[in-house]
Amino acid sequence: MPTQIVHTEQAPAAIGPYSQGIVANGFLFTAGQIALDPGSGQIVAGDVVAQTEQVFRNLAAILGSAGCSWHDVVKATVYLMDMRDFPRVNEVYARVMGDARPARSTVQVSGLPRGVLIEIDLVSIVPAR
Repeated sequence: MPTQIVHTEQAPAAIGPYSQGIVANGFLFTAGQIALDPGSGQIVAGDVVAQTEQVFRNLAAILGSAGCSWHDVVKATVYLMDMRDFPRVNEVYARVMGDARPARSTVQVSGLPRGVLIEIDLVSIVPAR
């Protein structure tokens, strides 16, 4: 089955040789999203909460461009520079995801692109059209 590239101007352009998302076999796989503002291409100002909110805006744009919603997400992976940020990230995560409860992994990493504090990628079911 062929793959389909997902791209939207409402999320940051890829900063490397990859796609914002790929649809394959009925699933959307997003690239990891960081706190880049899609208009300016700059990292949003602020703490891990501000960065997490921007990451979720970017992911929402990619999901929406593939016809998906938070309820279609089956797996999220959260990459944190500092696990002490977990409670504040979790508050934003819970608010954005609402009653959607995909499987999730959270890992602390030694570095992220452009020195951001958080990155998230998703796997989502693409609803039949």
